[in-house]
Amino acid sequence: MTRPLCLFTGQWADLPIEVLAKKAKSFGYDGLELACWGDHFEVGRALDEADYCDNLWTLLQDAGLASFAISTHLVGQAVCDLIDERHQAILPPDIWGDGDPEGVRQRAATHMLDTGRAARRFFDAAPDSVKEVLARTGRTVVNGFTGSSIWHANYGFPPFTEGMIDRGFEDFAQRWNPIFDSFAEQGVSFALEVHPTEIAFDVLSSRRALAAVHGHPAFGFNFDPSHLGYQGVDYIGFLREFSDRIFNVHMKDVWWSESPTPGGVFGGHAAFGTDGRNWEFCSMGRGRIDFEGIMRQLNHGNYQGPLTVEWEDIGMDREHGATESAAACRALDFKPSERAFDAAFSD
Repeated sequence: MTRPLCLFTGQWADLPIEVLAKKAKSFGYDGLELACWGDHFEVGRALDEADYCDNLWTLLQDAGLASFAISTHLVGQAVCDLIDERHQAILPPDIWGDGDPEGVRQRAATHMLDTGRAARRFFDAAPDSVKEVLARTGRTVVNGFTGSSIWHANYGFPPFTEGMIDRGFEDFAQRWNPIFDSFAEQGVSFALEVHPTEIAFDVLSSRRALAAVHGHPAFGFNFDPSHLGYQGVDYIGFLREFSDRIFNVHMKDVWWSESPTPGGVFGGHAAFGTDGRNWEFCSMGRGRIDFEGIMRQLNHGNYQGPLTVEWEDIGMDREHGATESAAACRALDFKPSERAFDAAFSD
């Protein structure tokens, strides 16, 4: 009721943005969180073409939609990662280049600087209705991943060498602080989607990531409970602890088994949808995430930004799933009370 309902376009990048915008409106959404791949938000064009941002806003408005964030998960992943052949499949050719790992990381970091500038230009061109929401939240947000040079050491065997994990967080700070500084100069914030394979993937690692950059004001989190629940992380507690760092929210559900399965939490190298996996992402309301508890905690934290469905369910048609997720999310989003329920007793 009080927050815009958006659809993240990352899983729909096979569709032209003009086609997806019309579909998203028919599914029941107020806006799109635009992925920086496909033709949904093109960083280079936003910087180089004088009319690109205006034309994109016209396209969105013609479909009856808005936008309140962009997302750059794929390129962001390469900034800190140990680069291998998997990254070539997700990166633009100019960032992959010759595949030299340090060169890839440097080019990815440069692209992130461009992304902050492009976001500023895009939202400066936004209609007044969007600017009112952004003013209410106090932030212009780019969501994404950071990558991690120490994710491979997560299990702890062979045992960590002395200082190894500290050096991983130092590497994150060294590579990302210049990006955060540039974002801050643009009046833009970066929201890390806390997620396995990132520098922060649970409460403890999120604390360390914040500490590593000395609480940089341009660095916060894109809260997505689906990446926390199956790990056994207290996702409501995450919202409580980091309430002032919740810059964006993804509404995505996940199912996990309460009994032993052939493939455990690590997945057994089995693809999503394989029979016997311990957990699967699923359409909102069909998993185990306590979304009502999330809504109440978001209200406690005075979160006023968008609620964005990131739809992922390997077993369901995506248009059906996006439609039912929009309805489920809208039904759960309630305005907090402006008075104590028992105030009438003394009236």
